[in-house]
Amino acid sequence: GLPYISVLTDPTMGGVSASFAMLGDLNIAEPKALIGFAGPRVIEQTVREKLPPGFQRSEFLIEKGAIDMIIRRPEMRYKLASLLAKMMNLPAPLHDGEQSAPATTESESNEA
Repeated sequence: GLPYISVLTDPTMGGVSASFAMLGDLNIAEPKALIGFAGPRVIEQTVREKLPPGFQRSEFLIEKGAIDMIIRRPEMRYKLASLLAKMMNLPAPLHDGEQSAPATTESESNEA
């Protein structure tokens, strides 16, 4: 089947985070993204405990294994294309500004 890649941006909260957002084969978040079902105050009142600082941020969630990668938004397109290429056994895409090697003819490669 097709891979399900979930990209969690800031914020990803409420029902979205409790349902399909965290079900990806690969869960990717932006740096410092706020990800959770309810706000910290509501959770602290419910569990009656003080929660660690940043417990709903992507950096905390990757430490706990809840997400797989953190990727900055400017790099997201290239990284997603690279991951999809790898999953499909295709060559990696060129990064912005990169150029592919010039194509050589068979006679040129035989001369080398």
